[in-house]
Formats: sequence, structure tokens, C-alpha cells
Amino acid sequence: MRRIPVEVPAHGAKPYDVIISGELLDEAGKIAKNVVKPCKALIFTDNNVVPLYADIVEKSLANEGFKVFRFIYESGEDRKNLQTVEAALNYLTENEFTRTDLIVALGGGISGDLAGFTASIYLRGIEFIQIPTTLLAMVDSSVGGKTGCNLAGGKNLAGAFYQPRCVICDPDVLETLPPEQFACGVAEAVKTGILGSTQLFDLFRGGLRKNDIPAVIEECVSIKARIVQEDEKEAGIRKVLNLGHTVGHAIEKISSYTIPHGYAVATGMSIIARACAKEGICSSQTAQDIVIVLKENGLPVETSFSADEIYSVAVLDKKRKNDVITLVLPQKIGSCLLKEYDVKAVKSFFEKGLT
Repeated sequence: MRRIPVEVPAHGAKPYDVIISGELLDEAGKIAKNVVKPCKALIFTDNNVVPLYADIVEKSLANEGFKVFRFIYESGEDRKNLQTVEAALNYLTENEFTRTDLIVALGGGISGDLAGFTASIYLRGIEFIQIPTTLLAMVDSSVGGKTGCNLAGGKNLAGAFYQPRCVICDPDVLETLPPEQFACGVAEAVKTGILGSTQLFDLFRGGLRKNDIPAVIEECVSIKARIVQEDEKEAGIRKVLNLGHTVGHAIEKISSYTIPHGYAVATGMSIIARACAKEGICSSQTAQDIVIVLKENGLPVETSFSADEIYSVAVLDKKRKNDVITLVLPQKIGSCLLKEYDVKAVKSFFEKGLT
């Protein structure tokens, strides 16, 4: 069992552990009991995860004295909205949850984001824990406290920074993950290698091997934990974790969320890498390495959307300040920089990555 500590003392959040081990779902109740006293516990999950893991987690929690409830929503990016959050809030109210009770996010990144956001605003904040069941959630979204939902104008435009009490990662659950969802997690893990670790990036050359998955999860969590500890609320260095996301979020929105998040981010990273090579920010070899590794792992590196279409959505990016957008740009494998662009100059930069 590996425990990776995450500390964000500057903003008053309690330190917590990301626990990584096989056969861990059966221990969820014991782990939860170590961070909160037995209480009402709401399993917040979607209809796809329920038949796979809800009973296991519910039994584990109940065995440790928790009174377990379930909030189940229909899976899909189009359900990551304020309507789902409101339904969850109403469910908590109807069942008389108090500030001493608990929300358990069980599922992928959408469940984690929605459950965490709900926890952050119900009674101005109740405890929650993360039990990610997708590779994407394990390597990225379950760690660091970003929570939220989509609005009509774009992705993750409503949300809060709100840290969990613990994160329980059981790689065994990835056996049930559809290949497309697994590839989405690989995209986020490759991103982490590009911005922080040549050794991690090299694990994806020729395609990720099954026996390397636990090491990938540990390294991604360790890198993200270090960044979050330095910059919890994305005032500076944490912005590097958005590599590929400005373009990726735009692609998701334009496609009406029919393109999965990881696929969109992979395409976004490819576009940014090619543009960086043309501007001399990285070498053509670095850009080529990024594109090849993404392709070797079954991820898309091209889009049919135009620079105009991408730009029209990207200008709403959360990292925009007045007429300036900060882009994350790879310099070499293991290192990225943050560069501010005038909004009007961003479209031509995107065009360089599309041609």
C-alpha cells in the first residue's frame, strides 16, 4: 500500500493522503473511519458504476458504522450541470444530512467534480472523500481539490477549490474500464509526463504496459501533489496542469461533449506542441515525440474543427484575465512554461498547430 500525502496548509485545508493499493474498495469503510467519525454517508455515483462497485463500498462503510445513502445520476458529460448538483443538494436536505456527515464520490472525474462541488456548498461545506474508478480520476481529477460543473457557456465554469479528506485508489477497478475511458486517463498521465517527468513520459513510449499502471498512478499523484502544495488555487505554477486544456475544452464544447475529455486534451496537446515547434519554443523533435506517444496510446492528434471555431470558445477560458490568456507551452519533455498571449493573437497561434 502506498500513501502519498497532500498538504495545503496555506489555505487552512486539512492534509490528506492518496492511498494506492489493490483490493482497496473492501477497506473503504475502515479508511473513511480513520478520517471522520461514523455518520451518514452519501455515495454519490452514476448509473454505470452502481452495479459494479456501489454494493462493495456500501457494505464496507456500513460495517464500520456508517449509515449509507445513495445519490445516483445518469452518466454523461451532459449531466455535469447545476441541475444535477441541485438534485443532490435536495436529496441531502430531504435526508437531513448535517455538517458532520459525509459525501463519498464513487466513479470517474465527473462524479468526483460534482460530489466535491456539492460538498463544498451544502451547509457551506461538509466532508467528502474520493474513490476514483477511472484512470483519469486516479491520475488527475481526484487530487487537488478542483470541483465544479459545466454551464451553457463552457466547461467547469462553476466550481470551487475544496479538498477531500482522503483519496482511495484501487487499480484493480480499472479492469472493468472501457478502452476509450482508459485512453482518456492515459492522455492526462502523458500530460503529467510532458510537464514534469521524462521518466514518466518514457513509460508511454510504444504504448502503456499493464504492469506499469500502478507506477504511473503513483508518479502522477506525486507530481500533482507537489504542485498543489505549492499553489492550491492556481495563482501560478498549478496552471501548468492545464496543458492542452484550453484547446481541449474548446473541442469538447464545439462537439457538444461527444468527444471525450481525454481525447480532446490529447488533440489540444498535439496542436499546442506543433505550434510551439513552429514558434521555436520547443524543438520539432519534442513536438514529434508528443504526437507519436499520443498516437501510440490510441489517442487522436488531429481535429476537423477550425482555428476560428476553437478560438470562439477558447476566449471564454477560465485562465483569461481581461484581454490576456495564459497558455501552457512545452519546452522539452519534463518542462513547460506559462506564456501570456493577447486574446487577438491566440487564433493565429492555434492555426500554426492545425497546419
